[in-house]
Amino acid sequence: MQQESASTYEQARASSAPTRRVGWGFVLVYAFAYAGTWLALLTPILVSIALKVRSLSPENDARNLSLVLGVGALFALFGNPLFGKLSDRTTSRHGMRRPWLLGGALCGSAALLLVATADSIGTVLIGWCLAQLGFNAVLAAIVALLPDQAPPSQRGVVSGVLGICMPIGQVSGTFLVDAVSESMLAMFMVPTGIGLTAIALLTLVLRDRDRTQPPGSAPPITFAEFARSYWISPRAHPDFAWAWLSRFLLVLGTAFLNTYQPLYLIKKLGFEEHQIPQLIFKAMLVQATMIVLASIVSGRLSDIVQRRKAFVVAGASIYATGLWVAAAADAHNVFLIGMALTGVGHGVYFAVDLALVTEVLPDRERHAAKDLGILNIANALPQSVAPALAPLILALGEGDYASLLIAAGCIALLGSFAILPLRSVR
Repeated sequence: MQQESASTYEQARASSAPTRRVGWGFVLVYAFAYAGTWLALLTPILVSIALKVRSLSPENDARNLSLVLGVGALFALFGNPLFGKLSDRTTSRHGMRRPWLLGGALCGSAALLLVATADSIGTVLIGWCLAQLGFNAVLAAIVALLPDQAPPSQRGVVSGVLGICMPIGQVSGTFLVDAVSESMLAMFMVPTGIGLTAIALLTLVLRDRDRTQPPGSAPPITFAEFARSYWISPRAHPDFAWAWLSRFLLVLGTAFLNTYQPLYLIKKLGFEEHQIPQLIFKAMLVQATMIVLASIVSGRLSDIVQRRKAFVVAGASIYATGLWVAAAADAHNVFLIGMALTGVGHGVYFAVDLALVTEVLPDRERHAAKDLGILNIANALPQSVAPALAPLILALGEGDYASLLIAAGCIALLGSFAILPLRSVR
């Protein structure tokens, strides 16, 4: 009886891929919400948490920053696939994705308020872990909207638009932090408030997939099924495995840059702490400008030529080159050249990679959010791996922060090689 219920439930949830093209009005609101999510989540990683940690423990800033960001990333690592699976199974009359979008944003915003008002590293750690859970529930649902809403023929364009959302969130966050740098509370809550507003707007206009089922029709989640939320067999789905590995390596390279840029500017290039928000804003503005240009062109061109792999390979290679230029910098202007190159590489890679991944998902009709949640492990895990590796790399480099960017460039280059074995996508 239970097996029959499970079968009926799966059949009810399965649907064909969307065939109607989504309008630009929805795409713009979708992009605003996606950028708002990154604005709320990445601004603390780029600037705010580093400054908060330095204000609480200036003598142990690098160690405590690695602790907070590393442990918080573990919560993202486990939370995203879990929330993705729960979103795929959601039978609310409000839709599959909407409850997780709004609920996650509200919980994440409350957690960032806790971080902003913390008076100890322990409280910062707890708040950041809760924030990672909240906003990764949002990410699990919002990324799944791409295969939910857009037909395959339009995903390259929509993916290209989404590809500019992260840099827009980053540069907007650093600008806002610089503008309100006199207030630690404002540095956290102004970006968070904008992100929450953008996500709420998306929930208002979203024509969510409705999988309302009779009570009890959904089979219970067993421990084995829960464990499978974090695993897709590389043997059964090798293309997805290679795409996952490529994303992991590229994001690991970016994690070193994003996490340690404030300390690099202070300890390598010799700037004062009060200069950091403005310097990071300039760097992110340069990078974001190049990402936007590269994303729009690459996403559209990828749809026209119906090829994905070459763009992803080129993007990772260019990103690696940018990291090496930044590592060799002896002045901020040279560092900005490196950031510009990372922007081009980032834009080309992520504009096309998401479209590529939607074409190699094991089961995008029934488990898109869960499978994309597993992909997001490749986004979250590097945030723990980078802080764990950084002390070792710094020790080998005799404390030279340039060694972090050199290592990051080598790792990012491996990400370009990892995409070559894909067979089902050109």
